[in-house]
Formats: sequence, C-alpha cells, structure tokens
Amino acid sequence: MKKVSLKDIAQKAGVSTALVSYVLNGKEKETRVGETIARRIKEIAKELNYHPNHLAKSLRSGKTHTFGLIIADISNPFFANIARVVEDEAKKNGYTVIIGSCDENADKSWDLLNVLVNRQVDGFIIVSCENSENQIHYLKERNIPFVLLDRHFPDIQTDFVATNNYKASYDAGVHLIRGGYRNIGLIAYKSDMYHMVERIRGYKHALADSQIDFHANWLKEVKFETMEQDVKTAIDEIMSADQKVEALVFATYGLAINGLKYINELRLQVPSDLAIVSFGQAEVFDLYYCPITYMRQPLEMLGKTAVEFLLKKMKNPDEGMKQILMEAKLIARDSSMAKSAWPAG
Repeated sequence: MKKVSLKDIAQKAGVSTALVSYVLNGKEKETRVGETIARRIKEIAKELNYHPNHLAKSLRSGKTHTFGLIIADISNPFFANIARVVEDEAKKNGYTVIIGSCDENADKSWDLLNVLVNRQVDGFIIVSCENSENQIHYLKERNIPFVLLDRHFPDIQTDFVATNNYKASYDAGVHLIRGGYRNIGLIAYKSDMYHMVERIRGYKHALADSQIDFHANWLKEVKFETMEQDVKTAIDEIMSADQKVEALVFATYGLAINGLKYINELRLQVPSDLAIVSFGQAEVFDLYYCPITYMRQPLEMLGKTAVEFLLKKMKNPDEGMKQILMEAKLIARDSSMAKSAWPAG
C-alpha cells in the first residue's frame, strides 16, 4: 500500500505542497492561509489517511517529540496512575512518552536511561531509585533536560516535583496520637533515599512533639527485594515487643498490602488490635473490611507539574531551577478510628 504524501494531498486540494505542509504543521495562521482552504486540506489528509513521517521531521528539527518516563515500580498503583497523568499531559502538548519501570534497581534504571538516550528522547521525567546519583550527574553533564518526580537527591541541584514527605508522615503520627494511640510503629524501606529518610524523620518528630518516648523496636526497615518475608518478621517483632504497638504506619503502599495480608493471617482486628495508617492511595484500601486511612499524595498535580517543568526546560535550557514540594492530605477512615469512638463491647 502506497504511503500518502503531502504531494497527493496538494494535488487533490489543488494547492501547493508548501501550503499543505504549513497547514498540517499548524502554521496556517502565521502564513495567513484562509480558514476554508485549511479545513479542506485537513479533511483531505484525514480522508486519505495521511500520517506524517516523524523520523524525517525529527531529522530536520533535531527533536523527536518524545520523552522518557522512568518510574520505580509499575505494579504500584501510585506510579501506574502518575504514568497515566504524565502520558495524558504530554499528549496534550504533542509529545509521546516512552515508559520504563526500574523496579527499584539502579542497574535496570541505567539500562533504561541508555536505551532512551539512544532513542534520542528530548528529555526525561525520572522517579529515582537508590544508588542512581551517577545517572543524574550523567544527564546534567550532557545537558539533557530532566525533572525528578516524587523523589530527589538533596545534595544534587536539580529540578524536582515531590511530596512533602516529612510533613505527611508527621501528620500521620499526629492523627494517631490525637486518636488516643501512644505506642505507634512504622514499617519503612531500608533505604538512604531522601523521601524514605524524611518519612522516618516526620514519624519520630510527631512522637517527640507529643512527649512520647520513641522505642527503637517500633521502627522496622525492610528490604524491597525480600519485602513479603521481612514485613511478616517486622510485624511479629513489633507485636511481641515489651512496649506492644497499638498502631502502625506503613511508609508505602507495597508495605501496607503485604502487612494487611499478614495482619489478616494473624486474625488481628483493625483498629481494636492494631490501628493502621498508610501512604499511597489505591482502590484496595476501600475494599478492606475496615477501610484504611491513608496519606493521599496529589498525584494529578505531581504528574502535570513535572510535564510542565520539563516542557519549559526543553524550550529554554537556561530556565531557572524549579523545585516544588506539594502537600499530602490525610484521608481518615475506620482503620485509625479514635479509641473513644470504638463500639462498646
């Protein structure tokens, strides 16, 4: 089947190839093409099923109108939803997004980055994983535009869009304390990543500000690779500690799902045996027999703002650095019900 060219459209419309090119590249206003003829050209292009040759276009302009999105874990609904927001927002601006998931693995992230650089994407939005600082330096040295999303490195000057993780975690702790809980545990990832460090710091400060002594065995840090088993061990240790925990904060959605499965196996009742607050929103939290309280991160705004920052950066590489922290909102449900509101009996 012969590929439809600009010449074919021009012949059918009875105009020059240059005129067709102006209209299909959205330049009819600049070149003062009449509305009627512009509409006619677009209709013929549609009728003939014309598809522009992006490769030829990108060779001419040096732009591919694509950017890479590297996320940490596509199985996490938070990242899957953010990917959708980024994709939709990019499409509105005439960009295609190539998405890759690094599964919290720096080597995999490096491979993805190289593939996408070789595909000559115009820029990157990256949810960084641990030990990937060298990748950020690599992009900076080559002046490849990028924006970090959800996670950033405080020691590297970059554009980023993230949640105020310290405040979110602090709010989760304060919410439980106000509900009458004193012995509060936290299950987090064992990680030097700034967002995780900030979640732990916020939790500890919430306890300190309420004059609650922090006990080291209330905080459990588990490995991403062995999460399922580590979460079970962490809950066993937390529940058998001398200062028995009565409420638990999960620092991520993945940790919460594994934790809730095991809490069910142990036949523990939420919230009477153990109150729960989690990070990350997901439909699953509504389906649990006791709807789960969670910290809702503004994923729509995070995704849209990351795209906006990247587009500005690509347009004007000398644009000043943009860094923004957004607030998470605590959505209180039955899993962290105040003790005073527990049903009698």
